[in-house]
Amino acid sequence: MLLTITALVFSMQLLLPGDPVDMMTLGQSIDADQKDALRRQLGLDRPVHEQYLGFLGGLVRGDLGTSVRTRRPVSEEIVQRYPNTLKLAGAGMFVAVVLGVLAGVIAAVFRDTFVDLAVSLLATLGLSIPAFWLGLVLIFEFGVERPWLPVLGYESWRHLVLPGVTLGLILSAAIARMVRSSLLDVLRLDYIRTAHAKGLAATRVLWRHAMANAMLPVLTVIGLQIGGLLGGAFIIEVVFAFPGIGELAIKAIQFRDFPLIQGVTLVVAVTTVLLNLVIDVLYGVVNPQVQFR
Repeated sequence: MLLTITALVFSMQLLLPGDPVDMMTLGQSIDADQKDALRRQLGLDRPVHEQYLGFLGGLVRGDLGTSVRTRRPVSEEIVQRYPNTLKLAGAGMFVAVVLGVLAGVIAAVFRDTFVDLAVSLLATLGLSIPAFWLGLVLIFEFGVERPWLPVLGYESWRHLVLPGVTLGLILSAAIARMVRSSLLDVLRLDYIRTAHAKGLAATRVLWRHAMANAMLPVLTVIGLQIGGLLGGAFIIEVVFAFPGIGELAIKAIQFRDFPLIQGVTLVVAVTTVLLNLVIDVLYGVVNPQVQFR
């Protein structure tokens, strides 16, 4: 999978129409000699297979190339910003899991009631609201009308609250719907009725016995949401002027900085693959009956 990702990322510049150097220098006063020098710097004067092997060799050494805009190594640009994005994504996932699981459990316990209907409507609304619109609403409410929290930049954990809540609320909707559906299926099984017949407390049956099996499909949904989490973080970073890799990627796109765009895409894709691997391992942690072969 990782090798396929490297091939796809490398192919980005090959799929672009025209000369990549012409695209990167569009609107700039640059002569033919400077374009040739940039082409040699990027290795575009070599055959495609040599370019790809050189690209792989650079990845092994941790060399993602040099940014055309800042003339700094791409790896340094990413290392400087990526921890902030991971913090934002972690805050968003924390909010999404806590709210999604609680809302899903409440909807399942009070199924076919007004509470269940309200949770379902809110989840549907959450799936429909654009992240940037919700972010702007939170900025207006808690940064302008009621200046309780900072809304721009990143200096402390307080700067993570609004963007993290924005990101988490959107993702919690899908988790809540899956928790409700999965938990309702589990609560109908015979071993749950047996546990109640033995006199076990309802809360213990719910959290100790039912949730262990109900969480497996939920983990799958969380794994599928990781890509959307990082992609959503890009949008949220722009809205909140958050100094993460998303803001870096937007600037790279605006300035047609292809080495930086490739580096950001590669790092995000690799992170998504590795986090999904962690989700697969968590299957066995949540439910010991799951065996890896």
